[in-house]
Amino acid sequence: MQPKKTRPGGTLYRGREGMWSWVLHRITGVAIFFFLLVHVLDTSLIRVSPQAYNAVIGTYKNPIMGLGEIALVGAIVFHAFNGLRIILIDFWSKGVKYQKLMFWIVIVIWVVLMAGFVPVQLMHIFSEGGN
Repeated sequence: MQPKKTRPGGTLYRGREGMWSWVLHRITGVAIFFFLLVHVLDTSLIRVSPQAYNAVIGTYKNPIMGLGEIALVGAIVFHAFNGLRIILIDFWSKGVKYQKLMFWIVIVIWVVLMAGFVPVQLMHIFSEGGN
C-alpha cells in the first residue's frame, strides 16, 4: 500500500474573492474587446457602403441588443473599478491586506451604479418611441 500523497499547505486555490475577481476581470475584458472589435468593423462599413452601415445599425435597434447594452455597461463598469482595485493592490503597500475588502467595495459600487442605470435603460428599451 502506497502512502497517501498530500499537498503542501497553502497551495490549493479555494476560490475566494481574489479568484472571482480574476475570473470576472478576464471575462469582462474579453467581452469588451469583442464589442470594440465589432464596433470598429460595423463603423467601418460606412466607408464601404452607407446602405450596409444603415442595415447593420438597424439590426441593433431591438430589445435584445438593448439588453446587450446593459451587459456591456455592466462589464465596463466592473472592469474599470476592478482595474483600479488591481492598481491599488500592486502599488499600495497595504493593498494585499485589504484586497478582499476592496473587492466587496467594487461590487457595492457596481451594484449602486447599475441600479441607477438599468431602470432607465429598460424604460428606454421598452418604451414606444425607444430606439
